[in-house]
Formats: sequence, C-alpha cells, structure tokens
Amino acid sequence: MILRALPRLTLALMAGPVLAGLAGTAYPALRDGARAFRDLAAWTGLPRAAALSLGTGLASTALSLFLCTLVLAALHGTPTFARIRSLLAPLLAVPHAAAALGIAFLIAPSGWIARALSPWATGWTAPPDLLILNDPYGLSLTLGLVAKEVPFLLLMALSSINQTDPDRRLTTAATLGYGRVAAFVLTVFPTLYPLIRLPVYAVLAYAMTVVDMALILGPTLPPTLSQQIAAWQMAPSLTKQGTAAAGAILQLGLVLVALALWRAVEVGARRFLTRQAALGHRAAGADLPSRLLALLAAGTLGFGLFAGLAALALWSVAADWRFPEAFPHGISLSAWAIASPDLLPATALTLGIALAATFAAAMLTLACLEAETRFGLTATPRAMLLLYLPLLVPQIVFLPGLQTLALTMQIQGTWPAVAAVHLVFVLPYVFLSLAPAYRTLDPRYATTARALGATEARVFWRLRLPLLLAPVLTASAVGMAVSIGQYLPTLLVGGGRVTTLTTEAVALSSGGNRRVIGTFALLQLLLPALCFWLAIALPRMVWRNRRGMQT
Repeated sequence: MILRALPRLTLALMAGPVLAGLAGTAYPALRDGARAFRDLAAWTGLPRAAALSLGTGLASTALSLFLCTLVLAALHGTPTFARIRSLLAPLLAVPHAAAALGIAFLIAPSGWIARALSPWATGWTAPPDLLILNDPYGLSLTLGLVAKEVPFLLLMALSSINQTDPDRRLTTAATLGYGRVAAFVLTVFPTLYPLIRLPVYAVLAYAMTVVDMALILGPTLPPTLSQQIAAWQMAPSLTKQGTAAAGAILQLGLVLVALALWRAVEVGARRFLTRQAALGHRAAGADLPSRLLALLAAGTLGFGLFAGLAALALWSVAADWRFPEAFPHGISLSAWAIASPDLLPATALTLGIALAATFAAAMLTLACLEAETRFGLTATPRAMLLLYLPLLVPQIVFLPGLQTLALTMQIQGTWPAVAAVHLVFVLPYVFLSLAPAYRTLDPRYATTARALGATEARVFWRLRLPLLLAPVLTASAVGMAVSIGQYLPTLLVGGGRVTTLTTEAVALSSGGNRRVIGTFALLQLLLPALCFWLAIALPRMVWRNRRGMQT
C-alpha cells in the first residue's frame, strides 16, 4: 500500500514546497499592504529591469527553440548529428555559473577572443573600451542562456521524437517532393512540440528569472529584476523584505504574461504551418542553406562553450599572462595553493549536499517507477505538470518564502536544509532521465522471472535494477550536476553560511583575480564531469563480461 501511494506522495513533495514558498513570499507583501508595492514602484530602475527580464527570457527561449528545431530538421539521422548527440551530455554537465564564467573569459574585452585577434587583426595593445560583458541590453546574458538552453531542448526533443514516428512521416513527405527541412517542420514538428512544451515553458521561466548567470553576464545599472529581488532578500535590514516580496509577485506576473504571449505565438504558428501545408510549398532548395546554418550554429555554440571552459582551465594554472598575449608565459599552481583553504571545504560540502539530494531523488524515482510497473499506473498530464512545477515556477518567486520558513524552523544555514531544497529541483531531472529507460524495459524478463517463482521484490532487486544500472547511474549523474549547479537555493536557504563551489565562484566573479575564479569554476565543472564518467565506466566494469548490459 505504501508503494502504491508513493507517486502521490512524491508529487506532493514537489508541489508542497513550491506552494508553501509562494505563500511565504506573498505574506510580507500582504502584511505591508500597499506600502510594499509603493516602495517597489519608487525604484527608478523598475521599468528597465522588468523589460530586461521579459526581453532576455523571450529572446533566448525563442532563439534556442529555433536553433534546436533547425539542427533537428537539417541534421537528424546524419553522422554529424550522431556526433552532436554524443556531446550533449558533456555540455549539459556544465553548471550554468561555470558556463557563464567561461563565456565571460572568452568574450570580455581582455578575453581570449580579443587576445587571439590582437596580433593579427586589430593591433590592440590594451583591452578595447567596449561594453561587452554586462551590456545594458542583456545581449551577453542572452548568448549565455542560449548556449545552455539549446543542448537541454535537444535532449528533451530526442527523448520524445520517436513517439512521432519521424521516419515514416519524412519518407512520405519526401515522396511528395518536400525538402528535408520543410518535411520536418510540416510533419514532425507539429507533433513533437506538444511533447516538449513543458520543457520549453520551464526554459522560458528560468531564463526570465536566472540570477547566477545574470550576475556574471547581465546588466548592472539596472540589473535584471530577479537580481534586484535577490539583493533585497539578502539585505541585512529586514525593511526590504516587503519590497522583495512585492518584486517577486511582479516577477511571477511577468512570467505569466510571457507564457501567455508564448501561447499566443504557438496558436499563430500552428495556423501558419497549417496554411503553408495547404499551399504545398516544397521548399526543396532550403535544405543546403539550412544544413550549413545548422552546422554553423552547432559548431559555434559547442566551440564557444568548450573554448570558454578551456580558458577557465588555463587561467587556473597561468603564471604571467598579460594582454595581448594569446597564452601565458608559464604554468603555476600558485592559484590553487592560494584557494585551497577555501576550495577544499567548499568541495566537500558541495559533494555532500549533492550526494544527499541525488540519493533521495533516485530512491523516490525508482519507487515511483516500480509502483507504475507493478500496479499499472500511468503519468497523467496533471501529474507531469506537478512534476515540472518547481521548474515552471521561478525560483526567485518561491525560494524567499522557503527561506522565511527555514528561518522560522531555525534550520536556515544548515546543509540538510539546503540538501532538502536541492531535492525539489533534482527530483524532476532524475525522474525525466530515468523514466524512459524504466518504462521501455522489456516486460518479458519480469514475466519469465515470476513464472520461475520470483517475488516482485526479487524481480526488482535481482532483475530490473541490474538491467537498468547504466540508466540509473546516468540519471544520478544528471542529479549530481543539477545539485552542484544550484546557486539561488543555496544562497537563500543557506543564508550565506553554506558555502559551495557555485556560490563561491559567483561571488568571486565580481573580483579581478581570474586565476582564483578559474580554480573554483574549473572544479565546479570537473565534479559533474567525473560523475558522468563514472556513470559510463562503472557499468562497463561491473558487466565487463556482458557487453549488452554496459549501456
């Protein structure tokens, strides 16, 4: 009975903290009444901050979805796409803060691109006076968001595309003379998009309210609305709590407006595609330009991220590296020696919190999927909505309420409280990563085991779990990467007293010591990479004599 009820309890675990956090966030604003909203309206940067949140969120999501669709339409099923697919896991393993720092090290006026161009093209002997980072229009922030959102949307699309029977649809369209891209857009995409609608909404909500990437790449005068809300929430004086709550309510309203606008565009796009299909435009000539554009986009994003991460690694061991030199004069570990007193405890705490949150998420996910299998349960659209709820509701909207709740319970600033909040964000990713493999496991294995007298528990422990070792470890690696990259939950619920690699890297980003920044950001990157390597290596070691069970 407990196992049968566990899916409902897990969904309550997802929805409960979000709803409690929303109530806790709204309370200060309702308590202070109109004064909280008057104080918010008195902030002179409010109109521009709100516009920045809307603009960067909508632009980055639209561009990410366009690039994801373009890559799928032009390259899906080709050897090039297979190589792109193999890079998705490493790209997704990169925490947002590390990706933002890598991009900053790459595109800054004194970054690697300017250094590489100086001897050959520009002749710069000093960094140019260009406002690239923290530009007032949020262009660098939009670029950083796109670099992280495209791999995520590609992964979500790939996990769902087989449900659309793409080969049959594309073959039928090709026999009617349609080009590859037109065939995909007119026959596959209309059935694929509803399957990835919730991930797209989650990307939009995240992009509008992200704090760590905005602190590194975003505008400062004024900052984005979410940045300002976080600053008010962490202010030493409690007088700003009402203003922060009013700002969070406004931020939620902006996200709802953006989702409504996006939904309206969805309706318009569906009508447009229907009309284009009725007109019968084959667009066969668009295939080559689309393929070239897809290759350029994928190559630029992939190379940009990896080059930025290489810059982080190089700065962490650089000795003397002056502008405009493309490479440092020598290698030195002095930055690691300087950072080690703070680096070691931050690493240990980061791993401890991530392990606790991921273990709990993996156990709950396995129990829910086992309950589905044993009792014939199915995930309804409402259940999937509740599962995605922590990703759809902006963190900056409900986390201040959880911070207040943790303070009331006298657990703020403790690592178990931070791990519990991380669980809220880790569980959806672990579930979404593991569910497809669990649900598609051939049921004849279990039927044969039962016929031989095995109990349900024995089938799970001795059959399903060993068969699913690789997917379980991969889902756990995803959970570890998600937890390691959490910034705002750690900052607010940790109260500034729980120091992880992510919070330290973001805090150091405002300083000028790139070598120390590189050490924290590089280690923040290496931990998820190590988790994914273990997820690949351990099944091969355990099942070294059973090749079919290694993946």
